[in-house]
Amino acid sequence: MSILSTERERDIKIAINRCLELSRDSVCSLALNLESWANGRALPSASLASELGVPPEQLQRAFEVLPRAAAVSAFELEQARSADCQVWVSGDPIYPPQLGDLSLPPPVIYCRGRMPARPAVAIVGSRRADAYGIEAAALFASRLAQAGLGIVSGLARGVDTAAHRSAISSSDGRTVAVLGCGIDVDYPRGSRKLREQIAEQGAILSELPLGAQPLPQNFPVRNRIIAALGVVTIVVQAALRSGSLITARLALELGRDVWAVPGRIFDERSGGANALIWDGAYPALCPEHLLESLPQRVKDALRFVDESKNNLDQLGERSARLLELMDPSDPIAADPLAQLAGVPVHEVLASLLELEIDSRVRRHPGPRYTKIVTRI
Repeated sequence: MSILSTERERDIKIAINRCLELSRDSVCSLALNLESWANGRALPSASLASELGVPPEQLQRAFEVLPRAAAVSAFELEQARSADCQVWVSGDPIYPPQLGDLSLPPPVIYCRGRMPARPAVAIVGSRRADAYGIEAAALFASRLAQAGLGIVSGLARGVDTAAHRSAISSSDGRTVAVLGCGIDVDYPRGSRKLREQIAEQGAILSELPLGAQPLPQNFPVRNRIIAALGVVTIVVQAALRSGSLITARLALELGRDVWAVPGRIFDERSGGANALIWDGAYPALCPEHLLESLPQRVKDALRFVDESKNNLDQLGERSARLLELMDPSDPIAADPLAQLAGVPVHEVLASLLELEIDSRVRRHPGPRYTKIVTRI
């Protein structure tokens, strides 16, 4: 039986995640083993640090955070509300289940927008992509998004940006951007408009606390989330030493397939992608090949996405709009929903009743409502 209450666990996870003096490895290891050290009985020691797999000084720093965990957590949650983002803690129903495949899953995820309830493909590559790389990234992102897949990438310039833009330009396209900085930090500079578009048609995620700067060591860490969220990873134009190859390696370790777009043998930007193919990655020659090779469970999920879209098309425009505005894990009352939709509340109530009868929304005490989705 857990000694820590659920609320206390959440506070500690948010507080140690907020502590910039702790490394990401230490944060994740400590969060994964809270009962071993944060139960009010343990004391910091070299043997306990060794058992947890963290340096003794990191364990000591974590113990210093415990007395003020509740205050730190409350402040961070308030800041998150001001930044218009949600805070998910491992163990929450909305926490992305794919991240549980990681050996050290992030204890906290910040999110702007809504995670698409569909399988996704990760597309990564060079920040210095040429016209060929941009065209290839856009082609795969567009075709796969049209097929119902979400597109995950890192919002960097070059291939990442091309993938995000192409996904949101597709009919019913959804994309997820994973950041290597705090979700409230303007990085890369000049991407504010794209970030807003992504939040409207998908989600922006970060495991880093608010205000965290885009330091070089953050990006390899962020790449594991990209790899975990994708059922497949596609590499477009990557040098022999690049973050994209780290993402590919992490995807392989998670049991995901890796595809690579072949490039010119004289182009250093394609050295990494070509090396992946030599080592056994699938050559990404056209999107249709990838779609045909997807696991059956993913194909079944895509059929569900397509059927859901067709069902929404058959709904009245007002009901379909309400479902788009609703979240599966964050209940909302009729009044604020009416304000978001820009329609009278009595019309919203009528539509909610129809949707409840049709098993599309769930009614909670209040009353408040959540939409019903099938998790992929």
